[in-house]
Amino acid sequence: MSQGRPISMDKERVSFNLAKLRKGGNTFEVVIDPDNAIAYKKGGDVDIKDVLKGEQIFFDAKKGVFASETEMKSLFNSSEPLKVADIILKEGEIQLTTEYREKLRDEKKRRIIAMIHRNAMDPKTKLPHPLVRLENAFEQAKCKVDEFQSAEEQVGDVVKALRALLPLKIEQILLQIHLPPQYAHQAYGVLKRMGGIKQETWGTDGSLVVKLQVPAGLQEEVMGKMNSMTHGGVEIKSLGEVQ
Repeated sequence: MSQGRPISMDKERVSFNLAKLRKGGNTFEVVIDPDNAIAYKKGGDVDIKDVLKGEQIFFDAKKGVFASETEMKSLFNSSEPLKVADIILKEGEIQLTTEYREKLRDEKKRRIIAMIHRNAMDPKTKLPHPLVRLENAFEQAKCKVDEFQSAEEQVGDVVKALRALLPLKIEQILLQIHLPPQYAHQAYGVLKRMGGIKQETWGTDGSLVVKLQVPAGLQEEVMGKMNSMTHGGVEIKSLGEVQ
């Protein structure tokens, strides 16, 4: 591997999605697939080889300057690209291109509005608000979308903001979720962002039973997320509608 020397880069590789970590006075970079990188950083079941666009560590990816193996051994205790990349991804920051950020935010905005349209109604008419009305209220409330969080994790905050402008009623249900010990701590953080934890019971073996209140329309998303995280090891039971 070249060390500290630039290599030529073609025009289509000028804009990169990167993971970067500042360490020992140098910036270490890897070129990433953004979707897989975000999932990997959140602890998802993603192979690091599917995250990286190439198994190279750079000082400057845009200029094609490879990181020094000596520096990597000194600062990461390894010059093995996959080991160094793992540390960069977990401890560093993900830097997305402006184009990709806008695409991601737009997709999540549309998903959030669609979820509200599907789950919420006007309590006076008992009918859902039209999508256009929700979109206008979203803009008027100046709601922000975080490209690093899922739509499910953000819908609650958007609903709170929209309620200042529109009457919204969302049917809520209570789910009882039993998590195996090896997944409990990681899943707990995800559940906390997706709904309201009404009760939690930690077992002596590290397992966890949570009672989670969520919009009824999010039940499938919660089940899918938990099944994915625990490889099917989760037990979920609906306790019915919250009055």
